[in-house]
Amino acid sequence: MSSGRVIPVLLVLLCLMSCSKEYDVIVVGGTPGGIMSAVSASRMGKSVLLLERTGNVGGLPANGLGATDIGTRGATTGLFLEFVERVRDHYVSEYGPDSPQVADCSGGYHFEPSVAEIVFSQMLSECKSVKVLTMRQFDSREENVEMDGGHLKGIRVLDRNDGKIEKYRGRMFIDATYEGDLGAAAGVPFRVGREGREEFGEPVAGKVYQYWGGPFAEGTTFEGDETIQAYNYRLCLTRDPANLVPFRKPLNYNREEYLSLIDDILYGYHTGVASRDIEPSMRVENRKVILAGGRTVIPGDPWGIAKLTNMVRLPNGKTDANNQHLAFISTDLPEENYSWPTASWEWRDAFAERLREYTEGLFWFASHDEAVPESFRSAVSAWGYAADEYTDNGNFPRQVYVREGRRFEGMYFFTANDSQPATAERGPVHRESVTASHYNLDSHAHHKREEGRAHLEGFYSYGTLVYNVPYGVIVPKEVSNLLLPVPVSGSHSGFSTLRMEPCWMALGQAAGTAAALALDGGTTVQQVDVPSLQDELLRQGATLVYLKGHSPSDPDFISLQKEALSKATITGGVE
Repeated sequence: MSSGRVIPVLLVLLCLMSCSKEYDVIVVGGTPGGIMSAVSASRMGKSVLLLERTGNVGGLPANGLGATDIGTRGATTGLFLEFVERVRDHYVSEYGPDSPQVADCSGGYHFEPSVAEIVFSQMLSECKSVKVLTMRQFDSREENVEMDGGHLKGIRVLDRNDGKIEKYRGRMFIDATYEGDLGAAAGVPFRVGREGREEFGEPVAGKVYQYWGGPFAEGTTFEGDETIQAYNYRLCLTRDPANLVPFRKPLNYNREEYLSLIDDILYGYHTGVASRDIEPSMRVENRKVILAGGRTVIPGDPWGIAKLTNMVRLPNGKTDANNQHLAFISTDLPEENYSWPTASWEWRDAFAERLREYTEGLFWFASHDEAVPESFRSAVSAWGYAADEYTDNGNFPRQVYVREGRRFEGMYFFTANDSQPATAERGPVHRESVTASHYNLDSHAHHKREEGRAHLEGFYSYGTLVYNVPYGVIVPKEVSNLLLPVPVSGSHSGFSTLRMEPCWMALGQAAGTAAALALDGGTTVQQVDVPSLQDELLRQGATLVYLKGHSPSDPDFISLQKEALSKATITGGVE
């Protein structure tokens, strides 16, 4: 070998060695579920690699979802509650305990996107055994996983900074992506679409039309299909003139998409149950009032910016602006996202840009188009994007709100029935519970507006009581060292309540803890001793069974939790 070739060969060998470094736990996805997986595994002494496709960790809470989706505060604790308390501590430290910012953070449950990212980053930085790599893309293809039978040994990712492929090896893996990309590449069976009512007897399943806040409407068949619920962006808006960026016209603006909004404004059309009782004469009168410079007089009809987006107040005069559930046209974009769960990142990026331009166009139309009544335009124009959020992205969220991707078929398949009342206080108790949680069954639209229908098809909210989630929903049946705390095992309807970030964070904590216990015990994830896992989670402050009036700070909390688990009504968490 000539001396001129020694250095290049050595460099190649060094690269292969560095690229093949083995970690105890590799987490794909810097979502809140992924972050809590990394934190919990690290706190149990494991080396962790956290890979995030974008340049920022934090998932949706760091991208506009600042009003925490939780039905009962105190139902979900552990690392999620630590996050909440750190948020509140941030506002107390920055502005003082009696400040309006502390009041508006609602005990830490409401926060600005930038604050969520700060808190998540702090939690990760305190874990010295966690290495975070951003701009690392995992493409869901078989050649990007190294399998030894049912054992996952390594993965290949794209460094989006330089376009090079990197390889990482791990002893345990956690898929914390919203899409379920790693689990699919590893061969775990999954579902996309929605089940019909006949499959599991769920109260809300399949094709549904529902007045918002009211009963099912004409057209409801409860039949299943391959569609998925709509995505949107959770915007951070403000009307503070000192921190406001006006709505802008996107490059690819299609005015035709928004024309139906004009009649919705003039005649007060909305999807709420109150709309059933509106006489045609009242709608005609409403049109006259608005054209004369007034505002809507139709019961239940939102006005101005609230007609376009449902907003919750956040600190510093900002809002979490979500889709307006009472609207026929809002920030959701049904149907066009059907391919997302299994699509390439090239397709997803193209859809993300399409969704951004659609959203920007909606607010531009409502605030500038001369066909929109002047009084409405004026009300919308008072708002804009928060100038100090997403400063590297035109003050627009960096991530699409992926409400549902792949849903895996794991050791336990969670359905809507697992969230329905078993007693006056809660749903069925799973003996293998790893967290309590609470939110309504909640699905956004599957189809765009249809003439004569009460609402967009697939849009519903259906009540639940506090329930708990068994370990088996994050455990695949065959891959021995992979956990799935975000793309969990469940039906569309069951997943529609599990998909809230507090629950995902708690399941991430359970996944990181279970991975550490499996490594310590030399077992597979399927063989993890669930009582030992529960003991560790309780030690970490998690709530496994919600007991009203009790919290992890109570001296008898753990004994009460174990007593409640001993009375479980369902014992099939891991079959």
